[in-house]
Amino acid sequence: MTTTGTESTAAHPAPASAQAPAAGRTGVWFVGARGSVATTAVAGCAAVTAGLHPPTGMVTETPPFARAHLPALSSLVFGGHDTASCPLPKRAEALTAAGVLPHGLPAAIHTELAAADREIRPGGPGPGDTRSDDELIAAFADDLTDFARRTGVARTVVVNVSSTEAEPAPDDPRLPASSLYAAAALRAGCGYVNFTPSTGVRTEALTADAQARGLPHAGRDGKTGQTLLRSVLAPMFVQRSLAVRAWSGTNLLGGGDGAALADPAAAAAKNAGKERVLADTLGAAPEGEVHIDDVPALGDWKTAWDHIAFEGFLGSRMVLQTIWQGCDSALAAPLVLDLARLVARAHEAGISGPVPGLGFYFKDPDGGPAALAEQFTELLALADRLGETG
Repeated sequence: MTTTGTESTAAHPAPASAQAPAAGRTGVWFVGARGSVATTAVAGCAAVTAGLHPPTGMVTETPPFARAHLPALSSLVFGGHDTASCPLPKRAEALTAAGVLPHGLPAAIHTELAAADREIRPGGPGPGDTRSDDELIAAFADDLTDFARRTGVARTVVVNVSSTEAEPAPDDPRLPASSLYAAAALRAGCGYVNFTPSTGVRTEALTADAQARGLPHAGRDGKTGQTLLRSVLAPMFVQRSLAVRAWSGTNLLGGGDGAALADPAAAAAKNAGKERVLADTLGAAPEGEVHIDDVPALGDWKTAWDHIAFEGFLGSRMVLQTIWQGCDSALAAPLVLDLARLVARAHEAGISGPVPGLGFYFKDPDGGPAALAEQFTELLALADRLGETG
């Protein structure tokens, strides 16, 4: 690998996972493989493996996980489904122009980006697609099986990082796209991560199927910014016995997420997870709503503002306001890599069904506490469990 145009390998020694790779290779299959999050994750994995950048934001690269027997970053093989056609190297160049990826990185890791792009298959269903749900599931599962056969990976984790979809109607005879991909993952014997608010594996039939097949799954809706802060602040008010009267928020974002969430039904699905964190922690949902505004000029960057009205001693009324500005792709990518490694290791260790110990990463997790500190304790307990299982 060349280091032209970016930092030298000596500037950041390779992390422990890259220096001592585990036996075998692990597949990471992205649904939404040409989107900003997946592109940033592939680019980031290559950069960290080569020692070009440190693994900032990757919890699995911290000391508590050193003995968890996680697959090495250097062992990850990427592929995926997408309806978009822009090649990953070009997508990475666009992210560099937007300030998401560092200057020179796409050229330095062009080989890795091109290799991942060759493993991306057409997604669906697209306009005019007349295939039944089962035909689509079978086609997607065949892609996964073929990927595993050609690359020789020991196991594959399917990670949904596609655009948010609206909640399906109760009487809809068709599965939503996210559930088609989830069903294909289970049929192909893959662990599954839903980093989106979409339905995914959360249907009665699919949840039971995952348990019956002995497959782990985790989700849903990655906790990267505003809700991450809410999961820290809400317990503070409870522990200090301060009464929260109202909690309102606004999100300004562009890019694919902004366009997708301009649909009120998709925005409602997204906001459900944000509101759940407050309701679970405070005991009831306070007054106030979250508004999401599509601002195309912001691209992959977003601003989240919260206004918290609370009451203190002798009825004194006070306000806390917070502003979070950041790049969602850069926040999400290290978490996605963490989750892929943890679910792959859980699969290897024989853990099946939902993995509550991964609630640290999600707005709407599969059980467990809502506060971040308690979720982190559960995550560390999972790491210990994985370390005890050879």
